[in-house]
Amino acid sequence: MATKTAFGRIFPPREGWLAKAPAEPIIDAGLPIIDTHHHLWHRTSQGSGESWEVPSFRYLLEEFLADCATGHNVVGSVFLQCHSMYRASGPVQMRPVGETEFVAGIAAMSDSGQYGKTKVAAGIVGYADLTAGDWVTPVLEAHIRAGGGRFRGVRHSAGYDADPVIGNSAPDMKPGLYLRPDFREGLKRLSALGLSLDAWGFHPQIPDITDLARAFPYTTIITGHCGGPLGYGRYAGKQDEVFADWKKSVTDLAKCPNVTMKLGGMMMRLAAYDYMGLDAPPSSEQLAAHWRPYVETCVELFGADRCIAESNFPVEKMGIGFAALFNALKRLTAGCSADEKAAIFAGTARRVYRLDC
Repeated sequence: MATKTAFGRIFPPREGWLAKAPAEPIIDAGLPIIDTHHHLWHRTSQGSGESWEVPSFRYLLEEFLADCATGHNVVGSVFLQCHSMYRASGPVQMRPVGETEFVAGIAAMSDSGQYGKTKVAAGIVGYADLTAGDWVTPVLEAHIRAGGGRFRGVRHSAGYDADPVIGNSAPDMKPGLYLRPDFREGLKRLSALGLSLDAWGFHPQIPDITDLARAFPYTTIITGHCGGPLGYGRYAGKQDEVFADWKKSVTDLAKCPNVTMKLGGMMMRLAAYDYMGLDAPPSSEQLAAHWRPYVETCVELFGADRCIAESNFPVEKMGIGFAALFNALKRLTAGCSADEKAAIFAGTARRVYRLDC
């Protein structure tokens, strides 16, 4: 039977549907969490500027804090680039600085203490076109100034698949971005400023991230969404094959000590369940069962000192609520020691993203 979910495409969370999930007791409610990957945006009917168009909806400070307030001890967060509030004019290469300006304002609101304990956007990861030659350094310097001490690095995604159903990272994406000489010249400039790279692609791109990490052993590289395993389009029904390919690639990647892995973010691409076809969201136990092979393998290969937890909200909110999502991640790390849990959920993020929350 055909699926109802358009995987790889973003739509507004269905609050009524999410409310149908039975309430769950919060697991280890006191454990400090730094959410290392969430977005802030107010999408309009003009579209997102990405390869997929995002219908109009708002996810700003109040919406994120409402999710954080559902039971877990979220002490801070890292904002990740999402083509939000780019400048409408000026040089094209400089327009992404508008996103950092926008998020720095929200972070300043959070720092005022009037919105609770969570230090929202304590770290900011923006966008600069690392293939842009001489433009890269002034753009990065502008981000640093705009970030008010919070700018930590760039996400330049490389997700590519020949199947048009998948939905690539950008409309003009071609294979091999991370292997290109012009990208690597830009990465040298990023590294020279002490900034990190958030690398994201699909699981066939993991070997490219590995090659990049080996070529830049002193650059901090954070890989998103457990390496981006795919489970729809031409990968549908090939779970065993995808996992085998993914595990082989991620085993090599884990040998690079400068790489950290984000745990989570697989709702949209792994397609573990057809959430648009369900009467209610899955429980944390059900989601943990879907994600277990990937998350447990990452923890085993990278160790707690190179794994960090992410919500990927509001993207993951298409399929599960915040409380159940972090319950699932806590279920998946139940076999870890107390020190390992402290590292995965906050300690490693503090070190990798240089945070004080």
